[in-house]
Amino acid sequence: MAPAIASVGSIFVPEYVASLSRSLKLSSSTCVLPFSTVKCHCQNRKSRLSLITNVYTEGLSESQAAQTKKWTEKLAAEPDAISILNERICRERGNRDSSRTVMDSQEAEKYIQLVKEQQQRGLQKLKGERGGNTVEFNYKVDPYTLRSGDYVVHKKVGIGRFVGIKYDVPKDSTEPIEYVFIDYADGMAKLPVKQASRVLYRYNLPNETKKPRALSKLNDTSTWERRRIKGKIAIQKMVVDLMELYLHRLRQKRPPYPKSPGMIDFVAQFPYEPTPDQKQAFIDVEKDLTERETPMDRLICGDVGFGKTEVALRAIFCVVSAGKQAMVLAPTIVLAKQHFDVISERFSRYPHIKVGLLSRFQTKAEKEKYLSMIKHGHLDIIVGTHALLGNRVVYNNLGLLVVDEEQRFGVKQKEKIASFKTSVDVLTLSATPIPRTLYLALTGFRDASLISTPPPERVPIKTHLSAYSEEKILSAIKFELDRGGQVFFVLPRIKGLEEVMQFLEQSFPNVEIAMAHGKQYSKQLEETMEKFAQGEIKILICTNIVESGLDIQNANTIIIQDVQQFGLAQLYQLRGRVGRADKEAYAHLFYPDKSLLSDQALERLAALEECRDLGQGFQLAEKDMGIRGFGNIFGEQQTGDVGNVGIDLFFEMLFESLSKVEEHRVVSVPYQTVQLDIKISPHLPSEYINYLENPMEIISKAERAAEKDIWSLMQFTENLRRQYGKEPPSMEILLKKLYVRRMAADLGITRIYALGKMVGMETNMSKKVFKLVTESMASDVHRNSLVFKENLITAELLLELPREQLLNWIFQCSAELHASLPALVKY
Repeated sequence: MAPAIASVGSIFVPEYVASLSRSLKLSSSTCVLPFSTVKCHCQNRKSRLSLITNVYTEGLSESQAAQTKKWTEKLAAEPDAISILNERICRERGNRDSSRTVMDSQEAEKYIQLVKEQQQRGLQKLKGERGGNTVEFNYKVDPYTLRSGDYVVHKKVGIGRFVGIKYDVPKDSTEPIEYVFIDYADGMAKLPVKQASRVLYRYNLPNETKKPRALSKLNDTSTWERRRIKGKIAIQKMVVDLMELYLHRLRQKRPPYPKSPGMIDFVAQFPYEPTPDQKQAFIDVEKDLTERETPMDRLICGDVGFGKTEVALRAIFCVVSAGKQAMVLAPTIVLAKQHFDVISERFSRYPHIKVGLLSRFQTKAEKEKYLSMIKHGHLDIIVGTHALLGNRVVYNNLGLLVVDEEQRFGVKQKEKIASFKTSVDVLTLSATPIPRTLYLALTGFRDASLISTPPPERVPIKTHLSAYSEEKILSAIKFELDRGGQVFFVLPRIKGLEEVMQFLEQSFPNVEIAMAHGKQYSKQLEETMEKFAQGEIKILICTNIVESGLDIQNANTIIIQDVQQFGLAQLYQLRGRVGRADKEAYAHLFYPDKSLLSDQALERLAALEECRDLGQGFQLAEKDMGIRGFGNIFGEQQTGDVGNVGIDLFFEMLFESLSKVEEHRVVSVPYQTVQLDIKISPHLPSEYINYLENPMEIISKAERAAEKDIWSLMQFTENLRRQYGKEPPSMEILLKKLYVRRMAADLGITRIYALGKMVGMETNMSKKVFKLVTESMASDVHRNSLVFKENLITAELLLELPREQLLNWIFQCSAELHASLPALVKY
């Protein structure tokens, strides 16, 4: 055991090992610490004090027990530096996917170029660039589109209020030119219009409040600079995290699917001529499945009726032909039932392929039967709602997950969907993708195919937006009924359905009218939908349960009441329920009174009016991202960072950072290569050694835990303290040396040494990475003491510290640096 402990790079010097061996009085029995995954106990110090004392004193003499109890109480009274660090590690670990492992630097390098290429492909595709030209993104604002009172951001000066554009004569000229006038906290600034168009951004926030906390000052830009740097740091860390996540997906392997000879016959069943975008989507998905070894994670973005389902059907056929199962996940029973009907009809020629529907329409016995069939591989294609994500659903050989309208699922369901992506191929269908999905596709961190070409027979839906009017409603319904069509009447809540039902029954006494909402009995809802699909029901009064899935060729008028209570994507989807045939369709959107609407609601309505043409779901999602902001993309933590600079500047900084992603990576080094040249080798007190069961094994485990990663070292320390209580100062020093070397390895630091008052850290960091890490350090004391020059980080201390205090300083500084790393780099 000793040679392993005293190996090259070990914190345990040979002299200490020899001393420890002489001091050991091993117990006849061996107690191995339970080094399994544990909760972080470091936050419960007071409640653990009595337990710790009892553990230490059990089996000792009275004098030893008294002494042990004395120093244990003293040490456990206040949280020590290691406990504070462990708490932070626990918090960070809790905020990420604990199942993901870290990719080593050499492996990551192989994928960097893939990431870069993927970004470019994603940006080009989703912006409609079919050629090989570089896509330039410009989030700057055109000054002529600004209105007086709008808030703007100048990259170097900060946030101001736009006053107007006026002609003025420059000092060195007699010709007047146009200036943009901007009001700041301490005065007015004017910029030539040409210059303003290069440096100004509109100030938007990810919520309804458009007003910034305060205007910036012209004569003191330090506050603005701090805000800008904070936003930049948040973006850079985010990009590194995102890249690590993407690289993790690229690591996953599965054999490419064979090209099925039956695919030609399956494709021939499609009765329509595919559009160019559809053809490209078919090719993209086929390549993902048959030519790649990494699981597919592709977004198919296209309007309702543009052929997304056909792309999914072909993917399902490819996977099922290879003997794997496919799951089709829909947000509503209505949509799940429609998918089941479409898939069942399409696969009716293949009796060996079994299709099943799992929903609340079924009895308990039927559900149990299906669950058994899924588990034993007797169902090849399983269609259903979020019930398919339950713990009771065990798949025999799942190969493909098709998710329709991901934005309709809750947070927990989305997390479960994400967990599938590391092991199975995932195809997501959406007309208006959620902002996070859109963002991932935009930046190329997710494959995407955009179907924006409408089928030849489709015509744009005529959209009318107006204040509520009974006359207009009755006129629209009468027009549709007179031409033999059917009508959707949609409300945001169940509460108002009865009232509308009475109003319409009085107005159209001889017309079949019915209600549909999610709280109806399963059979009742199913029968209502079936009758409407068959044309027996002429007017369907419903909630947004019909948002996805109902494909009724004869229903070509939709009336939406209280439109302000729907989201932009919801309205777009609801409008897509009509216009599925060659007949001209109408969408009538009614609001109560514009004076009662919020700014955000007004923006949504304006965006919907702008996106009247076919194939604009993607553009609408972009607008939705601008209106709803980044809260749904990066989470609440980054929402504040966006607020510092506004969405437009934040987005530009994001793309700038993405283009330099490899420059912001922290390349870790092997733990065993880290040298800690601090001459300090404390001896453990005999009382502590006497109590430890198999101390040599414990020390060996400590070294192995540190070598693995910081999380394992934290687990080791917490388990040690849980079983033996707070360690004495000498053992704390040994643990700190382990922590310092582990954190140094994560930071890319290969050697730490001290010369007088100077501490040196040899590192592979670039100057940009050093700046990124130090700018986000919490402590000004440590940050201001560090200087970077030619792969060496140095710190000049005020005086030459004793060795223990020096180690404490290095530990604290390392912890500060380590806390500034993106979490995915560390764990």
